[in-house]
Amino acid sequence: MSKKGIETLVGLFVLLGILALVFLALKAANLASFGQRDGYTLLARFDNIGGLKVRAPVRSAGVVVGRVTSIKLDPKTYQGVVTMEIEQGVQFPRDSSAKILTSGLLGDQYIGLEAGGDDKNLAPGDTITQTQSAVVLENLIGRLLFDKAADAGSSDKAAPAGPKK
Repeated sequence: MSKKGIETLVGLFVLLGILALVFLALKAANLASFGQRDGYTLLARFDNIGGLKVRAPVRSAGVVVGRVTSIKLDPKTYQGVVTMEIEQGVQFPRDSSAKILTSGLLGDQYIGLEAGGDDKNLAPGDTITQTQSAVVLENLIGRLLFDKAADAGSSDKAAPAGPKK
């Protein structure tokens, strides 16, 4: 093989490597799907959205059924309003609930939808009323430390001062 042929193959190999890295970067950032999917929009209001991000998955029974399209603050209620795009073929009953969950202990957050039992389904643009906000790890640790400190303070007062002489 000539020197020019080898250089061409090496260049092609480098180009394929760069394309593979771009693909992995897009997959890691949840941007791999460039096309607009057919779906419908649902809204949910949360007191605390934690670290939820736009393009986070919406899952039901562990299956991705949509994506978060926007997150805004309602200036009247001071709640986070999350807009989700749900795949067209997937319908949820009106009394379904939405929770902000975490993948693993410290993983990314996503919205978990649990189907209710109502006969009528949510229509495009409807708001899911039953929601559970994100569990913030720092708040749990702070509450645990506060409770331990309160228990230690109350046990010091209840303990006898020592033997009486």
